Amino acid sequence: FLKSVMGLTLSADDVTLLETRTEGWIAGLQLAALSMQGHGDASGFIRSFGGSHRFVLDYLLEEVLQRQSERVQDFLLKTSILERLCGSLCDAVLGDSATSGQATLESLERANLFLVPLDNERRWYRYHHLFAELLRQRLRQGTASFAENEVGDLHIRASTWFEDNGLELEAFRHAARAGDLARAARLVEGEGMPLLFRGAVAPVLGWLESLPRAALDTYPSLWVIYASALIFVGQPAPRIEATLREAERALRATFEDGEPDEATRDQLGHVASIRATLAIPRREVETILAESHRALAYLHPDNLPVRTATAWTLGFAYQLRGARAAARRAFSEAITRSEAIGHIVINIAATTGLGHLQETDNQLRLAAQTYRRALHLAGEPPWSIACEAQLGLARLYYEWNDLDTARTYAQKSVHLAQQQNITDTFASCKVFLARLNLGRGDVAGAVTALAEAAQFVLEHTFTHQLPKIAAARVLILLEQDSSAAAMRLAQTHDLPLGQARVYLAQGDPAAALAILAPLRRRSEAKGWADEQLKATVLEALAYHRQGDEERAAQHLDDALASAEPGGFVRTFVGEGAPMAQLVSVAAARGVRPDYTAKLLAAFAEKPKGAGGPPRVTSSHPLVEPLSPRELEILRLIAQGLSNREIGERLFRAVSTVKGHNQVIFGKLQVQNRTQAVARARELGLL
Repeated sequence: FLKSVMGLTLSADDVTLLETRTEGWIAGLQLAALSMQGHGDASGFIRSFGGSHRFVLDYLLEEVLQRQSERVQDFLLKTSILERLCGSLCDAVLGDSATSGQATLESLERANLFLVPLDNERRWYRYHHLFAELLRQRLRQGTASFAENEVGDLHIRASTWFEDNGLELEAFRHAARAGDLARAARLVEGEGMPLLFRGAVAPVLGWLESLPRAALDTYPSLWVIYASALIFVGQPAPRIEATLREAERALRATFEDGEPDEATRDQLGHVASIRATLAIPRREVETILAESHRALAYLHPDNLPVRTATAWTLGFAYQLRGARAAARRAFSEAITRSEAIGHIVINIAATTGLGHLQETDNQLRLAAQTYRRALHLAGEPPWSIACEAQLGLARLYYEWNDLDTARTYAQKSVHLAQQQNITDTFASCKVFLARLNLGRGDVAGAVTALAEAAQFVLEHTFTHQLPKIAAARVLILLEQDSSAAAMRLAQTHDLPLGQARVYLAQGDPAAALAILAPLRRRSEAKGWADEQLKATVLEALAYHRQGDEERAAQHLDDALASAEPGGFVRTFVGEGAPMAQLVSVAAARGVRPDYTAKLLAAFAEKPKGAGGPPRVTSSHPLVEPLSPRELEILRLIAQGLSNREIGERLFRAVSTVKGHNQVIFGKLQVQNRTQAVARARELGLL
């Protein structure tokens, strides 16, 4: 019809969109087609086509609306404020006992009057959206039988009906449209559970952003909810902190020099809880703990949603401190409470935290179940907070040597992490991908991923991520036979495992053991199973390198006993031929035959997904490679040219050359020209 009859040249997407806009109404299609003839921008017209378009407006007014009785017109106009309709709701909005809403709806449906049933029981309906647009436009303009200033009363009646029937979100929306600030504020705060915590972030935030400052000051709790909403959508921390200061200012105004009442104390506790949450991305442990304890001291005992969120922030702080038992208790409490009150966001966050603790306890299969439970809670498409659970599964599948699945989860995590402005998960994902690429033999890919992580960390000042980046870079440098550079980096960031690896690479197992033995004992005393396993594996390699096969076998047996229940593979396979030899000897001794056979099979085969390029030694083993201009200046420095001579050679000011020098020194991690030249020669840049 559109192409052959009306002579229109439309894309498949435009045709689909137009069918969606008209909902299959053939007269609507014809009106749209007539309007588009000779129209320069068909796609733009289709996007804007609606009940306000003059052809549609004229048709619906003349052929539909004005043909109805005054009673039906009144019914249509008043109920047009509703997104969906049912008989009792229409009765409440009209407030006319002489008119039966259900009977009128059934009559309109029989008349085929642009009414769409939403269920098989014919209880809920909605208007065809082009017809609804016309009705709402007429309602805003006012008619002889209906005055415009009554629209607010209609919304209040609708809000009351929705609230009475347990539909708080729709009740809030109508209260907001009515301009009833007190009612909307009460509905947003909720009875025990704010709307915000029940998935209604977008409508609540949109309403709050539309309010003038004076309105928020009238209800200081709205400032607090505003800050919570900004956290949910990943707004920058400075904006959230500014909103919290406004909340405190408005709250202080309610008691001035006196003592805050119970409600105000509760709101101040909520502010502290939000501040604890804000400190989490920066890993500011003391701030998280202080604000969390302040929140619990101020919050009302019945404020379970915020007290539950605070239990999670405490768990996070304990986890950062290494107090894993305390963290587990806090996360478990947060999960139990959030399940009881339906606080999905905190349930996801606490469940993910518990999964990470299980992962560090080497309970990999249990951790996988927990991460999957978090993803189930996050729904489809998942909430952005699910990025941590996806990254957790990526780590597990990597350890199980399923690199394809690991990459899939990591890429999903990256996608969700990019939707959050205040978290560092993006950097964690890139560090993981660097390790994954290294496991696939793609050194260049590992360097690129790590450079992206470093750039993100520097841009967002997530300095706590630097040791994690350095640890991955140590592995890359060792792969490139740059052990001296690797040692400097490991010592700079206090990475004992990295230092031990460098000593092993340099053929000094005694020095490695001097680091590993106390590290393993400390990990064992703290109950850190993951760190204990890593140290034990490297100790086995160190004793093997020393020729002490008895102690090597003993430490390998301990490592296998710890690793078998979780199904660890990469922890052993990633150590290469020396570990393969040790596992082969263990298998010959009959040690854990099924597990050692599985590991030996993994040594013999490429890991699933390891189809990347062969391992190569990059000539630029830097987290952030030098640019072509920086390399050119570095070569001129090596030739002994002064800054002025370099400037004359390159037609640059001396100050510009000095600026390049500082960048070069920073990338090479040196202090002066002499060190820069030596470091560049070491890395093969000259």
